[in-house]
Amino acid sequence: MKQPKNNDCQNQKENKPGRTKKCGRRDFLKGAAKVAAMGSFAMVSGCGSELLASGEKRKLQWEEFFKTNYRIMTQQEKDATIARLERLAKIKKDVNIQMSSKAPIPGVLYGYAFNVTRCEGFMECVSACVKENNLDRKSKTQYIRIFEMEPGKMAPESGNGKYFHEVPVKDHFYMGVQCYHCDNPPCVKACPTQATWKEPDGIVVVDYNWCIGCRYCMAACPYYGRRFNWHDPVVPVKEMTKKQHYLGNRMRARGQMEKCTFCVQRTREGRLPACVEACPTGSRVFGNLLDPKSEIRFVLKNKKVFRLKEELATDPKFWYFID
Repeated sequence: MKQPKNNDCQNQKENKPGRTKKCGRRDFLKGAAKVAAMGSFAMVSGCGSELLASGEKRKLQWEEFFKTNYRIMTQQEKDATIARLERLAKIKKDVNIQMSSKAPIPGVLYGYAFNVTRCEGFMECVSACVKENNLDRKSKTQYIRIFEMEPGKMAPESGNGKYFHEVPVKDHFYMGVQCYHCDNPPCVKACPTQATWKEPDGIVVVDYNWCIGCRYCMAACPYYGRRFNWHDPVVPVKEMTKKQHYLGNRMRARGQMEKCTFCVQRTREGRLPACVEACPTGSRVFGNLLDPKSEIRFVLKNKKVFRLKEELATDPKFWYFID
């Protein structure tokens, strides 16, 4: 059967009312050629800096959209991706960022422990996380939640996660919850696009470019560790953390999942996660599980430790302990 001469996908209606035209692969590629041509025209037309920036932005976004999956890119391709993201940040927000793609440190497996007898519910950890990871200010997105718990209860959902009073409250304790970076993460198995996976250092990451926002990972996580962007995140330029990681605190977009990454942009540089550094009571312990001299190993060996929902066999690398 002959195809209609007018194959433009933007013209969704045919001459016959009530009927829509289907867009095939050929139509899509034609549209792609048009976008690329527009970008090239803007780059060389000399119509002014505004048009130049617009064309360059379109071209960079197009390349970014069609890039190969991050996990199988060569180092040269990774470097090119980083350069595009830095340039896009400059064009879109007039901000100079430093994007990293630093790989896991050999011989390191990260683990985290939380002292429920020391935490007093001050939430400095939450504020530090929001700032460090460029979380949306409009929706007040938080990777970390602190629950005020009554004695005898250990399930976070039984506590108060929205308290607005002076802390600490007598005869209560506080319990922090975030992504537990499971060794057997159900979120990874649930993702249909393989946009999330576990790195060799144990950090469960997300390639935001490959996330389609289906929220299967969110449903699969038994610890409520995932967050979904319902709209474009709002982060004032003056408050933005400029040192970013491709798999960490770079700016996300509407329709994407995100989560705690143990501050991959910091930890792979030998620094502590922002929440650990900000904690005023020393409730948070982070370190290399493969190092027998690390603080995390001391905690696991000498303290009374437990993990949530052990029966699910997710093997989280996040422990709770008491003095």
